[in-house]
Amino acid sequence: MSQLGRPTSGKRRLKDLLVQRDNHFCADCGAPDPKWASANIGVFICLKCCGVHRSLGTHISKVLSVTLDEWSDDEIDALIEVGGNACANSIYEAYLPEGVSKPRPDASHEDRSKFIRSKYELQEFLKPSLRITSTSKKGSLQSSLSKKIMDNFRSSSSSSQQPVTIQSQEGMVEFIGVLKITIFKGTNLAVRDMLSSDPYVLLTLGKQKAQTAVVKSNLNPVWHEELMLSVPQDFGAIKLQVFDHDTFSADDIMGEAHIDIQPLITSAMAFGDAGMFGNMQIGKWLKSHDNALIDDSTVNIVDGKVKQAVSLKLQNVESGELDLELEWIPLEQ
Repeated sequence: MSQLGRPTSGKRRLKDLLVQRDNHFCADCGAPDPKWASANIGVFICLKCCGVHRSLGTHISKVLSVTLDEWSDDEIDALIEVGGNACANSIYEAYLPEGVSKPRPDASHEDRSKFIRSKYELQEFLKPSLRITSTSKKGSLQSSLSKKIMDNFRSSSSSSQQPVTIQSQEGMVEFIGVLKITIFKGTNLAVRDMLSSDPYVLLTLGKQKAQTAVVKSNLNPVWHEELMLSVPQDFGAIKLQVFDHDTFSADDIMGEAHIDIQPLITSAMAFGDAGMFGNMQIGKWLKSHDNALIDDSTVNIVDGKVKQAVSLKLQNVESGELDLELEWIPLEQ
């Protein structure tokens, strides 16, 4: 009975991972609703990209169907350990050069194949210290690379990123670091009073909230205000809301957006001590129709700090954009 139950449990774990927002789209071309996965790389991919992955050989990418194939517990554990498309892409696309763009869902087979081979087989977009330049056995290439990547995650998280347990309103919570969010400005925000609005920004992460000052009568407010949020070990997206402050009634909503902090934190932990590196790009949060990004948002090491500039188009409102910057602060700082 337990043997019969294990595949069902495995399928459930796969589906739980597949419902993450970053896994709703192919890791390589962005096509919606991927139903295939590379078990050893740790990404969900579409049928067209699946064909290219198969041509690489199982020593680089072992492709399985999420719905049709049977997965071993080890294969599922390996996929879950990587964390999904956003985590994997923050490593495999950390050094995506200017002028090189990901293929679109309708890309030709030639363009799709060239990008995927550069990404996984040639490792052209990887952090240099993670690249495998030679291997004694053909079958050990991707396993060596995967091991190197996961060892890098573990060493970063076990040394400089040890969680700290703090008593909060929710009980004992383990935090892995702190985010400094600098709210720069809003542009063309919505009118909620007679001719203008009195906007402020509210950020929510779990039970934590942080709020900017109110800017009176301004649809293009400039804040340049720093807010701080502690990041729990089990973190989700930051919910950003813009409100119009009212003195005698409830504040009116002026738009909202969700900020995916997974690419920033994954990249920061993979690199460890950012002070040891020069200025460079180490990750990216990609614009898609499933998020509020105006443009792709890159994660960079700048003067020994891990930062990410983000421009958002506010959702569920007639107009409005917001510019901000995220900075990852390790616990030891």
